[in-house]
Amino acid sequence: MVESPRTIAGTEPALPAGADAERFAGYGVMGQPFVSGHYLAFRHFAASSVGPGYESVWHRNPDREWVIYSSVAPETSCARYYGAALVDARVADISVTWTGPFALTVQVPGTLVWEIELGRSPATTAMTALGSVLPAALWRNPTVLSVMSRVAGPALGVGQVRLRGTTPNGQWFRLEPRMLWTVERTVARIDGGDIGPAGPLAEQTALGGFRLPQRGMFAVGQAYFEQYNAARHETGTPGA
Repeated sequence: MVESPRTIAGTEPALPAGADAERFAGYGVMGQPFVSGHYLAFRHFAASSVGPGYESVWHRNPDREWVIYSSVAPETSCARYYGAALVDARVADISVTWTGPFALTVQVPGTLVWEIELGRSPATTAMTALGSVLPAALWRNPTVLSVMSRVAGPALGVGQVRLRGTTPNGQWFRLEPRMLWTVERTVARIDGGDIGPAGPLAEQTALGGFRLPQRGMFAVGQAYFEQYNAARHETGTPGA
């Protein structure tokens, strides 16, 4: 029997081994589109090879402008890889509160209250079973990741999926979503206003080579990025 996401979230993940990449482990909503044109995502990376663990919230407004809020400095959070595509990267006290085995609330004080209820589908159940037994060597195999990406998009109903590619700041990335759940219900308020019902965008959005899903997906897993090189990569601060 698969444990509930709340139980899994309560277990601190081990930092993935390896010295050839910057590494993270944790959970989050890979992305959640809204019919209004807003888009939200969040990450809770309790294990990080570039600094302390952190939370981040990603927000795209209907004008397609991205802001990432993080509990640590941009240089050691998601903006380290995506900053070139942002209009701003802000430090904030982000909270993630589990209100039930399949329910959680993400808050950025004074900015965002986001309620999320998770569920399962035959596709997420099958992909979770695969992720739990797939050897580490296959997760690093480009051909395997390409096949998984092509299969996952139609199976999950999320549009295009890319488990490997290049970030806006120029580093390569590789994603290992080991466990998946669907977002069954979600309500979000930004600056006190409800941003409307969940639903796919008119055009799937992306940050560099990372395609964000066209329906809400919650994942537990690991992420790998090319080691930062100041001579070849953008900084984590937008406009710097």
